[in-house]
Amino acid sequence: MQLLNERERKILDLLIENPHIGVAQMSSRLDVSMVTVRSDYDTLAEKGYLIRTRGGALVTLHPEILRRQRQNPDLKTLIAKTAATFIKDEDSIMIEAGTTTALIGKYLLGKRNIKVVTNSTLLLPYSRWNPAACFTFVGGVFCSEAESMIGPTTVNHLKRFHVKTAFIGTDGFSLENGLTANMMEATEVVRTMHNRSDRTVLLADSSKWNQVGFAQVIPFEEIDDLVMDSGLPREVREKIESLGINLHIVEGRILNEHRLRNGLQCTK
Repeated sequence: MQLLNERERKILDLLIENPHIGVAQMSSRLDVSMVTVRSDYDTLAEKGYLIRTRGGALVTLHPEILRRQRQNPDLKTLIAKTAATFIKDEDSIMIEAGTTTALIGKYLLGKRNIKVVTNSTLLLPYSRWNPAACFTFVGGVFCSEAESMIGPTTVNHLKRFHVKTAFIGTDGFSLENGLTANMMEATEVVRTMHNRSDRTVLLADSSKWNQVGFAQVIPFEEIDDLVMDSGLPREVREKIESLGINLHIVEGRILNEHRLRNGLQCTK
């Protein structure tokens, strides 16, 4: 969604709401001509967001991915941009599937001879735009709601590589439960990336603190760096740093309902 303008995002929202909406209806809802709508459809199809049909279009991305991309987009961008500063020319990296981790691809332009191994199909557009980077997309079973490859084939493919840094996400994390995931199939992928890298960097916002997913991934103290917003209390940050984890704080904000749900207050 970071690659789209406001009208293109609105088109996707309306098509998800009503997949059978016609060009005339779309034209009326957007207050633009039908020629403009058809042109926008063609552009979105070229970007891979739509499949053109007779008299309309279908969204290619799973609604869950689009929903997650709309959550805290500015904060996700800041986190990904900060994480990307760890990458130097000629580095080798792994990037786990996720709407935040995928944004790292946006900041690889200008870096030379980067080798990227990933299970995220959200990185495909960035691979097309960046001929200076070598992208390896691992095989496996495609999971549409996460835009990721998962399963034994994915894990076995990842085991063929060793990289300098792995960039991973999480569905929840805490001192007691470590990193957790809601999908059992994702745990082995993340664990393998962690084991096949010299350094593991977690990208997460504070809304995921003390959230516990279905399955444990790795203990919290095994990560090397954590990039997140300033939403955790100071005493929690100190506990994290006492484990030897490098904490990188970006000055972003998460949605108020997330803060209320987790009992968090923004501290500087």
